[in-house]
Amino acid sequence: MKLLILGHTIPEPTTTAAGGRMIDLIKVFLEEGYDIHFATSALPNPRSYDLESIDISLDTIELNNSSFDDYIINLNPEVVVFDRFVIEEHYGWRIAKHCPDALRILDTEDLQFLRKARASHYKKYGSLADLDIYTETAKREIASIMRCDLSLIISEYEMRLLIDTFRVSESCLHYLPFMVSDFVHLDKLPSFEERQGFMTIGNFFHSPNVDSVLFLKRKIWPEIRKYMPSATMSIYGNYAPQQINELHNVNEGFLVKGWAPSIKKVMSKSRICLAPLNYGAGLKGKLLDAMIYGTPAITTSIGAEGMYGSYHNAGSVQDSVHNLVDSAVNLYVDKDNWEASQQRGVEILKSRFDYSAHSRHLKIRINNLKKNLINHRKENFLGQIFQHQTMQSNRYMSKWIEEKNKKNGI
Repeated sequence: MKLLILGHTIPEPTTTAAGGRMIDLIKVFLEEGYDIHFATSALPNPRSYDLESIDISLDTIELNNSSFDDYIINLNPEVVVFDRFVIEEHYGWRIAKHCPDALRILDTEDLQFLRKARASHYKKYGSLADLDIYTETAKREIASIMRCDLSLIISEYEMRLLIDTFRVSESCLHYLPFMVSDFVHLDKLPSFEERQGFMTIGNFFHSPNVDSVLFLKRKIWPEIRKYMPSATMSIYGNYAPQQINELHNVNEGFLVKGWAPSIKKVMSKSRICLAPLNYGAGLKGKLLDAMIYGTPAITTSIGAEGMYGSYHNAGSVQDSVHNLVDSAVNLYVDKDNWEASQQRGVEILKSRFDYSAHSRHLKIRINNLKKNLINHRKENFLGQIFQHQTMQSNRYMSKWIEEKNKKNGI
């Protein structure tokens, strides 16, 4: 069986949560015996995962170029995974034309339209009240979901949003959060007394992480230092822009440390993870890592969205500056509460993010779809209408861009 993954970028699991999720998804298909090809127009960088080390073929393709037609015809995959909806927009119509029987799966990572709407609204109004999610990006992303046979949705909140608000059929959606296969025993991690300082981590190509660190520095950290003058706040993450690097201030205990080659090392030596996110979507990799490495986290409602379910949080969830500061200071010094939060994190991981359970459900869902693909597509006839209309428009747009590029010598 051949699987083609069309990637937005080459996965960077040490840099982004999305990269780690993609590697986990690849692992599921490897367990099923697929011959996997990963194709992308993106260039590798030093943080890119060595896909060939796990027998994945890494193929270079071009956007808006008919050379992809020959590539896909020769490969002839049974399953195609699109990494984000923009990739499906570029290549989906070519897959439908040349490999009509291939199962088409969209991995949304998070709902891009929700993240962008929240970012735009927050930057303009300073809150998420009266948020308008009925945007052009929403139309494009939901159309992409409709065109695919199955879309992987990372958050229960986003599942309900698609089903209840946008009336997307649940038969076209599959809940697949982060998956954890190795659970660390708490007695093998540094204790409360062995840990020092606050920390946060995140890829700074992701604007919610930039905003969160700015919020920390300007609003939250000065208040924490009033109660804890010797406390330190360590900021980890790749691709930090100048405005983040300039926040480094040893006298204030605010330390911008850059990329962390070992998340385990920096998480497990810190006592608290501070993640005051004002906007964003999907699941937050830093909060998952905090639970994995036994580091209680202080976050906001946006940060906690989809993470904890009906369980009590693994730290504290607050939305005002006062409550965020109060929770951070109290949890830092309260050993009993800290250890209880740490234990809740373990329970949440095992009950909500277990790899074996989620991978098993995904394998069953995909195998059933492959067996009943014709009927599934008939039931999603509206999606076939989207596919037909999009194939015509994207086809001519792509050919126009290709011809334009030829004339410009690109």
